[in-house]
Formats: sequence, C-alpha cells, structure tokens
Amino acid sequence: MILKIKLVLLILLSIATQAQTSKNVDHQSILWTRYYNQLLLSEKWALHSEIDNRVFLKPIQQNVFVLRLQARYKVIKQLETGFGFAYFSVDTQIPEANTDFNIPEYRAQQDLTWRANLHPFSINQRFQVEERFIQKSNQQEILQGTSFAWRFRYRLQIEYPIWKKIDQYLKVVFSDEIMFNSGKTNRKNTFDQNRIYAAVHYNVNPHFAYEVGYLNSFQRRASGIDFFNRNIIRLSVFHKIKCYKKT
Repeated sequence: MILKIKLVLLILLSIATQAQTSKNVDHQSILWTRYYNQLLLSEKWALHSEIDNRVFLKPIQQNVFVLRLQARYKVIKQLETGFGFAYFSVDTQIPEANTDFNIPEYRAQQDLTWRANLHPFSINQRFQVEERFIQKSNQQEILQGTSFAWRFRYRLQIEYPIWKKIDQYLKVVFSDEIMFNSGKTNRKNTFDQNRIYAAVHYNVNPHFAYEVGYLNSFQRRASGIDFFNRNIIRLSVFHKIKCYKKT
C-alpha cells in the first residue's frame, strides 16, 4: 500500500511539474549511447564505470560526453549503496548556437538503492545526491573558478520479465525520476527536471546485455521561465566481469 501511494504521488508530482510549462519551451531530439561496465570484485563490492555520449539529432551536433566511476557495496540483499565521481564535457545545450569550447563539470555522487521482488514485477528505488562543480563561462570563453550546486534525485523503476531461458532473458523497464537543485546559483530553478523512461532490456548471457529505450526529459533552465522538452533515444551496452568465485 505504501509503495502504491509513493507511485501515485510521484506520478502526480511529475504531471504537476510538467504542467508548469510556459511558452518558452525548446523541443529537442537527442541520441544517448553508453557503455556500462560492472566489475564484480566480491559478493559485496563492485566497481562500476560508464562512458556516455549524447548527440543532438536536429541538427546533428555534440551535446555532452560523460565519464563516470563508482564503487558499490551491497549492504543486504535488497539494499546497496554507491559513491563515485563523474566528469562531464558539455559542448552545447542548444545545437543551433554552438560554441568553440567545451564546459567541464566535475561531480561527486552518493546513492542508496533499494530493490524488491513483487512477482512478477521487481521494484527499484534510488535516492541520489550529487555535488556539482561547474566551470564558469560566458558566451565567448571559459572563465576562472567554478560554481557549486547540490542536486537531489529520486527514481522509481519497475521491471517486468517477458521471457527467460537459463542465463538469457528479456524484460521491459519503466522508470520516473525527479531532480531538484539547491545552491546560490539555482534559486530560479529549484525544480531541475523530470525523466520518464521506457525500455526493452535483453540479457544475452552472464556477461553482456543490451537495452534500447525512449526517455522524455522535461527540464527547467537557469532563468526559471525557460524549459527544455527533450525526446531521447537511449542505446546501452552492459558488460559484467566477475573477478571472484563463490566459496
């Protein structure tokens, strides 16, 4: 019952935030491609790394390049925690107005992820905190110093299996994630964005899996009155490497 209430509240909150749209909404189409590696060090510890590239489609233009590394620890079967760092290189957020330089961002992150099997569904909830250090810049060049902001994220994800055979399986994934900013430079856009995602996930064998999905990102910009509404196709390759044997 509590989970159902959370789901209803999250959906209502997502609708409410998207209903705040003004006339200043920029619609964009983007392709995200990523390689996600899971290095299993023991039954408790793992090292996850990620390479993510994001490209505008209309017109074709580089958007963001991401490198991410995090250590993960399984507290109990249903609960795990993670902490790590990410590097973002932002080419542009508006493909029609590309600049001649990239804006770097350095980000620390910590999360708690809770999972539960409610046959035939499985539920995944993630609470994540990010400390963002964004290089200062203007329209012409990179400036000295960085601006700092907190970001708080909550994601509810539901997975439903369609087919399974030994180490192979096919499932559908649905998720909704909402994000909030906190900091001196984020007073006009405390609500950052909402991401609704649907995908098909195919696990080929114990080592490789592939996922294709659609993500809608509705994001408030720093002005507080302008928004991005982004239609995103996401292609992912998951690679799992096990470095230990069960005792």
